[in-house]
Amino acid sequence: MTDSIRNGSHWNFLTNHAHVLLCIAKNSEIRLREIADIVGITERAVHSIVTDLEESGFIDVKRDGRCNVYIMHPEKNLRHPIEAHRQVLDLIRLIENG
Repeated sequence: MTDSIRNGSHWNFLTNHAHVLLCIAKNSEIRLREIADIVGITERAVHSIVTDLEESGFIDVKRDGRCNVYIMHPEKNLRHPIEAHRQVLDLIRLIENG
């Protein structure tokens, strides 16, 4: 159990969109159900986020048999004006190598 859950705080610094993107960055063949379990949201919410990420050009989704394979675009700039000078890869490096 994380400190934020333990002390009753229910907010995070990163959005669920960022969490889903980080899961995909770690495993391009991850299933929506696995992402939902890791992030702590419903599978339906993950599907909606994946659709947002795909429509915004952050990922492509390709079918491989019955599974999806996600292709990230780490060169894409982040969306908010405060961090728009940074790329997705910068966020991944920050979290993965932090």
